[in-house]
Formats: sequence, C-alpha cells, structure tokens
Amino acid sequence: MLKTRVLSAIVLVAVLGAGLISGGLLWWVLLLFISLVGYHEFCMAIRNNAEAEEGKSRLYEMASPEIIGFLCTILYYGMILMTGKMEYAIYTIVFTCVLYMISFVAHFPEYDNSFVIRCFFGFLYVPFMISFLYFLRNREHGLTEVLLVVISSWICDTFAYFTGRAFGKHKLAPLLSPKKSVEGAVGGTLFSILFGALLAFITGGSIGVYAAVAGMGAVVSQFGDLFASGIKRNQGIKDFGNVIPGHGGILDRFDSVIITAPVIYVLCNILIKQI
Repeated sequence: MLKTRVLSAIVLVAVLGAGLISGGLLWWVLLLFISLVGYHEFCMAIRNNAEAEEGKSRLYEMASPEIIGFLCTILYYGMILMTGKMEYAIYTIVFTCVLYMISFVAHFPEYDNSFVIRCFFGFLYVPFMISFLYFLRNREHGLTEVLLVVISSWICDTFAYFTGRAFGKHKLAPLLSPKKSVEGAVGGTLFSILFGALLAFITGGSIGVYAAVAGMGAVVSQFGDLFASGIKRNQGIKDFGNVIPGHGGILDRFDSVIITAPVIYVLCNILIKQI
C-alpha cells in the first residue's frame, strides 16, 4: 500500500510538474481533465449511497443537471483558453446558471431543487475554482505563484501531518477529521511561511510578501480540506474516487488546492500586482 502511494505521488508530481513548467496548452489540458474528473466525483458523492454504489460498476446514467455541468466545464475552459480573460469566464458562469434554471423548470418535478443547486455548486466548486491555477500560470511570475499554491496546500498538509504526529494533543475538528490537531495546523502553517520565504529568496521576490501569502493560503487550505471531509462524512463515503491509486480520487488530492488557488490569485493581485 505504501509503495503504491509513493509511486502514485511520484507520477502525479511528474505529470503536474511537466504541465506547470510547460504552461500553455498542456497545462490547460491537465486542468480540464482534473476539472472533469473532479466534477464527476462530486456528482457521485452528492447522490445517495445506493446510487453511488450502482454507479461504480458502470458510467452511471447522468441526470440533465449533471450533463449541463460537464458541457459547461468544457465551454468554460474553451473560453478561458481562447481569451485568457476573467470577464469572459464570468459570462460563462452566468450562462451556466441560466441553463441550470431552465433544466429545473423543464424537468420539474423530476429533479429536486436541492439536487440542481448542488450540481451548480459542484461546477463552481471544482472547475471554476481549479481554473484559477490557469489564470495564475498566465501571470508574469505565474510559475512561482502556482508554487505558492503548492506550498500553501500540499506542503502545509504534509508538515501538518508530521507536526501533528509529533506534538498533536488538541483536536482541531474532531467531528470532521479526528486525526487532525491544532498543533499540526499551526505546524503546517509555519512551515508554509518558511517555504514561502525560501521561494522568495530563490526567485528574488519579496520575502515578506511571499511568506504572508503562503501563510494565509495555508490557513485557508486547511478549511478546504475539512470542507471536503465534511462532504464525505455527510454522504457516508471514505474517498471521492480511486483514480489515483493509494490516494483516492482527484478531489481527495486537490481538496485544499481547490480553495487555495483562487485565494492565492486574489492575494497575488493585491500584494504582488503583476498580471
């Protein structure tokens, strides 16, 4: 099991690293793939347990609101590839919202309103939030700023685990994630600040700004992790999927990245400013 986790992690880092360094079309393709798979996992999660179990053996029959999410994800990523502008992305979100409303009215009362709302939230939660990695990469110092997301999410998570194992005594959120501790959360944040400062030193950026951005991102990322844990607990599932052997699904690996990417984008726009 450990060997599988390690090999999967190496492959994941290698593929994402190649896409990140390359940028452009390859990075776009990777993020589109992650968004589509992640949205599929979210749709599986929000269905009831019986439907989810049935869907594991085949590609389940998608409901109209779910199909809208997939099609609008492709449309959305097509728009940002062609334009690279956030304003056109917003237009796509408005269009998607309208389609969900039309779907609800056209199929009433086949779909419960809460199901339609959750499908639309899934579109915002997965494809839209992840797309900020694309917008970040397109900035003047995009490669460095995406690394800030990595530091605030995966580096934070890694050192929170080790710090928690060594010093953890006080539960952070026992109902959501019993193994997480306050000490681990503090340790993960402090190490993120340290790595942010180190990244600034290597790249010639502002040590204070990069450390602050990494620290704030680390705090937010842990809420993203706990939020995903809450969804899984509500739905009675252990993992969102199994596309990454030993790690679970896309959402299990990107739960903290999803919320951190847009936050880092906003902080970089405010504090670093290069576009």
